[in-house]
Amino acid sequence: MSESDEFEFELPNRGDDRPGIDEVDDLIEAEADDDGEDEDDYPEDATEDDIDLVIACYREDGQPVAVPLELDLANDLDALIEQLRRIPGDAGAVGMVSVANEVFVLVRVRGKRVQVFCSDALAADDWPIARDAADFLEAELPDEDGDDESYPIGDADILADAGLPDFELEAMAEDLDEDSTTLLELIATKLGFKTEFAKALATFE
Repeated sequence: MSESDEFEFELPNRGDDRPGIDEVDDLIEAEADDDGEDEDDYPEDATEDDIDLVIACYREDGQPVAVPLELDLANDLDALIEQLRRIPGDAGAVGMVSVANEVFVLVRVRGKRVQVFCSDALAADDWPIARDAADFLEAELPDEDGDDESYPIGDADILADAGLPDFELEAMAEDLDEDSTTLLELIATKLGFKTEFAKALATFE
């Protein structure tokens, strides 16, 4: 036997025998499946026709300012928060979003502090901004097959220091006879942004 033949052999292929590797693979596959389910369950983006308004309200040197924001922000809470964080308001900025005249979302950003309020938890099944709000708040979503009635979720005291008590905001959110755009107009008026809000709203009409 030659020297080269003496060492010609192959190790048996036993796969990856690291302890627990099969369990890790199973976990990765399960997470991938879960991600797919989440994507399927996530509501489709609201269209331009669905979005009523996206407006930021803030005070600069004590003066009320209301500016229209990009419509795309009505589908992405994280992007809306980042946009509000760039606004140099005296006491932060309040983002207002209304979709399909059915649901409104309020977002207040003051430095690192972020508060979120959604007028209708049931809307999380229909609109991304409502789903994002529910996820941000870690709120339990209503059962799709249940008979749950509409109810608000989030920081009801989001504007308490600006003149809108939590019980009054909740009462507005629970007023199902009024459309969400009108409710945001009422909120803006309570906060002292009536004229400025009306001008910003006109850009969406």
